[in-house]
Amino acid sequence: MHFLRQRDGQRIPSSEITSREVYDSRRDWLKSAGALGLTGLGLSGLAGPVQAQTAGPGKLAKLPGAKSSVAGANVMEKLTAYKDVTSYNNFYEFGTDKSDPAENAHTLKPRPWSVVIEGECNKPGRWGLDDLLKAAPMEERVYRLRCVEGWSMVVPWVGYSLSELIKKAEPTGKAKYVEFTTLADKAQMPGVRSGVLDWPYLEGLRLDEAMHPLTLMAFGLYGEVLPNQNGAPLRLVVPWKYGFKSAKSIVKIRFTEKQPVSSWTKAAQQEYGFFSNVNPLVDHPRWSQATERRIGEDGLFAKRRQTLMFNGYEAQVGQLYAGMDLKKNF
Repeated sequence: MHFLRQRDGQRIPSSEITSREVYDSRRDWLKSAGALGLTGLGLSGLAGPVQAQTAGPGKLAKLPGAKSSVAGANVMEKLTAYKDVTSYNNFYEFGTDKSDPAENAHTLKPRPWSVVIEGECNKPGRWGLDDLLKAAPMEERVYRLRCVEGWSMVVPWVGYSLSELIKKAEPTGKAKYVEFTTLADKAQMPGVRSGVLDWPYLEGLRLDEAMHPLTLMAFGLYGEVLPNQNGAPLRLVVPWKYGFKSAKSIVKIRFTEKQPVSSWTKAAQQEYGFFSNVNPLVDHPRWSQATERRIGEDGLFAKRRQTLMFNGYEAQVGQLYAGMDLKKNF
């Protein structure tokens, strides 16, 4: 139904050949980043001097972040190579093969961009991208990313806790969940023309999950703004959940009283539960979740890694699910 074909062969994606659309998009990003004082390493950021912790290849505008002090936000593991992080992706809006997003996402225009905040909150409204970039100090956080298909990465993201934005919206007492809607534009996203999912892509979190300090609103990776194929210009990163919970290219955030129906849950409820916490003890109906393959460790003798409970963030988030049956609430 939605099996993914994996391409292990090395080849140069067409996305690395800069098109006019990509050039114009990057020029717009550079203008904005320059206005925010983010175009060079060591320049003053919005909360004082910021030094980039890691550096990308210099293809996109710089977006440095100070090292985060949030518990669990700095995984001490070897980083996945930038070329792998940006060429091996799930982003069905641009195709179902892992290489499709890097090849097709040059058509995405990350500017102008805005995010509508609505629902059960006292301060709904529309936030422009520049205002979102300035909503809180940028931090770099090194997170594990675990995909439901069994592969993983270690990525240095740049952004701030989603809770910073949620607090500005002032959720009401009725708000129990947060729903995220991503862009679904057939003109920009060729995959939206397919019927593989019911578009637009929807995801959701419980409010306490969304407010957890590890839940990240990401605007960049490797010290640069997000590449289109990684969810530009802003995406969610929830490191203890399978990757599809981290919605990309977000255009709407809505506070709700009832649990949202996520796109993958709607497509295959028996396979993709609402919580989708990384759990090696709960298998996908068609494969084990006990081990994983770290991207970049594909040598002939590379061993699969043991998957960690909550992707290794159990000490930080385990209390969110105290008393819950994690096999029933998968």
